[in-house]
Amino acid sequence: MAPHLVETRGLYSGLAGAVVRPKDSQEVAFVMAACHAEGVTVVPHGGNTGLVGGGVPFGGIVLSLSRLNAIREVDASNATITAEAGCTLKSIQDAAEEADKLFPLSLGSEGTCQIGGNIATNAGGTGVLRYGNTRDLVLGLEVVLPDGRIWNGLRGLRKDNTGYDLKHLFIGSEGTLGIVTAAVLKLYPAPKSQVTAFIGCDGPQTALTIFERLRAAAGDQLTAYEFIPRFGLDMVMKHGHDVTRPLQGEHAAYALIELTSPQPDADLQTLAETVLGQAIEDELVEDAALATSGAQVAGMWKLRELMSEVQGKEGGSIKHDVSVPVSRVADFLTEASAACEAAMEGLRVCGFGHFGDGNIHFNLSQPPGMDKAEFLAQWERFNRIVHDIVAKMNGSIAAEHGVGLIKREELLLYKDPVAVDLMKTVKQAMDPRNILNPGKVVAISDNPPPALPTGKD
Repeated sequence: MAPHLVETRGLYSGLAGAVVRPKDSQEVAFVMAACHAEGVTVVPHGGNTGLVGGGVPFGGIVLSLSRLNAIREVDASNATITAEAGCTLKSIQDAAEEADKLFPLSLGSEGTCQIGGNIATNAGGTGVLRYGNTRDLVLGLEVVLPDGRIWNGLRGLRKDNTGYDLKHLFIGSEGTLGIVTAAVLKLYPAPKSQVTAFIGCDGPQTALTIFERLRAAAGDQLTAYEFIPRFGLDMVMKHGHDVTRPLQGEHAAYALIELTSPQPDADLQTLAETVLGQAIEDELVEDAALATSGAQVAGMWKLRELMSEVQGKEGGSIKHDVSVPVSRVADFLTEASAACEAAMEGLRVCGFGHFGDGNIHFNLSQPPGMDKAEFLAQWERFNRIVHDIVAKMNGSIAAEHGVGLIKREELLLYKDPVAVDLMKTVKQAMDPRNILNPGKVVAISDNPPPALPTGKD
């Protein structure tokens, strides 16, 4: 049971009476009906790779969906795949590739995370710029409700105006309204041409200007634009294994860029060279490298994928997953960095992420030599600094990781109060006994399950 009781970062640990592993939606329904009748709480689990404490149980049972792992259908003509909730994201990507299609959701944990959890958290990742969040990739769902009823909404339709689009209640609900057991997902033409580039520039404002130029020239062929600060790359080079610096010299900021096309003869190389070449002439890009092999592509992406992992090697890390309008990304990075650095001498800011969709992972590493516990005790103080700036820029304090437990109280400070009231109303209507992942996202009782911090980061 131990792996089901602690969340990925080790911030919280919980308790459960049992872990149940049903093999199909009928068994999930049986479990939910029994628990509903007895008032037993249920926390659904996918790969347990969440980052906000949304899968931590406080008594009751954990319901693991790992055995619901069948690909039910690949419909190439309809460009859809129907998969059960326990399928890993990688297995869905592989099934799509076998049909010469692309399932574009891509995360660092794709070998472990499961599609049911991706849907429940409305996962983002590196492809949102071109393909959207998980919400944009779902056509239909099969969901077990808190009372054990099964809603069969597995329809692969692009158009269906028969009333409320119920699937959107469950996408991003973090397992508080129903348990997703299967989904119909969109597929896209497989990329046949690809160019990957790594550039250096003097900061986020210049990086935004370069992004705008690429987007204007490439349109939907621009599928990734990932921002990496100098401190972030330095950490990766210091602590990462088998990594190679793609550019000579050091720069204040970097960007990882990817262009793709389903056309095998698309001349993306010339497109990238033209745009970046002009940017070099205009003294926007200080240096650039285009990958010339699959190994170089993998090496460039490895630098980005190690960003989260290596931060722990530098001591305590206070993390924020935020989004602002793309037009304000550079402003946010500049203002929030200055404000946090002014609040603590020696603080090191690592603001990185999905520049093209406005999502920045704004993480703060402790000053060298500072006591780790003392630094992490400042988490709430830095929340106020960072989240106030996000709110001022009409952004979100939870861009792709969700609310879970760690941001439940923050939500009350920054979410429109009418929206919070509507969320509670939906929760009470669909789960009146409050047995499905209670206390997560919104608390509808006066005594929600407590947080059980472990003291780790």
